[in-house]
Amino acid sequence: MRRFFYDTNSEYNAGSNLHYPRLSTFSVGESVALTESIVHHWCRVLRANVGDQGILFDGFGGEYQVQLQDISKKQANVIVLGHVEDDRRAPIISKIGLVMSRGERMDYAIQKATELGVTAIQLLSSHHGEVNLKPAQIDKKLLHWQQIAIAACEQCGLNRPPLVIAPVSINDWLQDLATHFSDSKMDVSSLAVSTIVATLSQDSYYQPLQKPADLRIQMSVPAAGQPTMPNTLLTVLAKKSPYIELLIGPEGGLSNDERAQAEKVGFLPWQIGSRVLRTETAPVVALATLQALYQPNQ
Repeated sequence: MRRFFYDTNSEYNAGSNLHYPRLSTFSVGESVALTESIVHHWCRVLRANVGDQGILFDGFGGEYQVQLQDISKKQANVIVLGHVEDDRRAPIISKIGLVMSRGERMDYAIQKATELGVTAIQLLSSHHGEVNLKPAQIDKKLLHWQQIAIAACEQCGLNRPPLVIAPVSINDWLQDLATHFSDSKMDVSSLAVSTIVATLSQDSYYQPLQKPADLRIQMSVPAAGQPTMPNTLLTVLAKKSPYIELLIGPEGGLSNDERAQAEKVGFLPWQIGSRVLRTETAPVVALATLQALYQPNQ
């Protein structure tokens, strides 16, 4: 059954002046107007017919089974058939600091990290990084990458899209983390995200991102004499809902200064295997390994 993200932000919906309410405001049997993006994809591209059923989710929790009620040239309506509460979220709260790469490699990293249940992705630039966006490019690229994450949610069944956060330099990001290395809280409302998820980012689901992580790890190039796994990793993964931050550098690796700065704010090195992973492969391997090792205390 086809799944579609029901975006409540009117600005994203082709400049429409309509405001789309959260799906939770509708009851079973009520009629819901589809957003322009869903009408285009489902009704025009996929040529859906009245009576066809699908799934809608708006990111605020669960998903809604719906049936097409009527289709016109410019709009379409569905009837709500039922609600399923399951978010299919990962058991681990995770945030990746990801140095940007070019083209399809970056799309792949975001897509696969989403499928593996990442909570947020902080875009970074670094000394050896390939990509440094100009201010005029940021909104367009941020929109593109957030759409990649949402499309991955539609495919894999995740109902809570990860937040893709506007790029900053790795030095600025680490410096900001240093100011929150104590028990003080970070302000999630200040995160620079795309308009698609601007309202959604205020939801309680993302509030754990306000707290310091239980563990910070930087993916490390294999080196002799370096521990393969942080000593505290298994202890942290025994918690019910651990929060882990990952730092993943560019193809050329982090500079010596960047690695030292990361270590100062608690990022412990983690080398998985004896081979050097590409920057788009590292998030997949790291997130999958964390979930495989996750064994919470009963």
